Amino acid sequence: MTVKVKYIDKRHWRRIIDREYTEVKVNNNKFKGIIGLVTMKKVREPLEVSVVGQNIIVADDNYQWLQILPEKKRYSITVMLDDKGNPLEYYFDINLKNVTQKGNARTIDLCLDVLVLPNGTYELVDEDDLKRALDTGQITKKQYHEAYVIAHQLMIKIDADFPTMQDKIMYCYHKIKQKAKGQKYSKHKSKEHKHHMHKSKHHTHEKHKQHRHTSTHKQGQQKTSHHEKN
Repeated sequence: MTVKVKYIDKRHWRRIIDREYTEVKVNNNKFKGIIGLVTMKKVREPLEVSVVGQNIIVADDNYQWLQILPEKKRYSITVMLDDKGNPLEYYFDINLKNVTQKGNARTIDLCLDVLVLPNGTYELVDEDDLKRALDTGQITKKQYHEAYVIAHQLMIKIDADFPTMQDKIMYCYHKIKQKAKGQKYSKHKSKEHKHHMHKSKHHTHEKHKQHRHTSTHKQGQQKTSHHEKN
């Protein structure tokens, strides 16, 4: 058992056969950090998990995982969404560190997690993993206690006002959806541009051929006259 580095684009997750990934860095008064969205176009098999006593499929074809890495915080959020965009589970990872680097965003995981259902019921999980990390010297006593402090702060917030947390999460979801739409639009535009470029290249090529033909013809004439002079 090692303290894991988790890349938010899920680059190492073998369950996903085909995926799309969009990422945006946000820096305003609503949110500061990185938002990533993994769309699982095709998975090897669905993933079913137990959350607060309920069995839920959280990964399947066309499901999405929204990844939220707040700047300078010690937790990250993964929201698992079904193929219609409905949230199934909110997964809070307690981390040693969030690395909010575009194209390489990742978390240094501290084992402890808080799992929340859309109705606000939650549970604290992976305490055994945290204890094992402490016992094997992978984390310090200080880090062990910090993990519990962060988890309890999150659980207090969830108890007090989970709908406000959900609103902030949905803000992040809309931000990334806008970005994804923009990417699709620009891809479409660049395809059109390439097609236009191809046409104009073809047109230029035709003109070039005509020009070459004319200038060759002229050169031929010049050569003739030059020959005559001799």
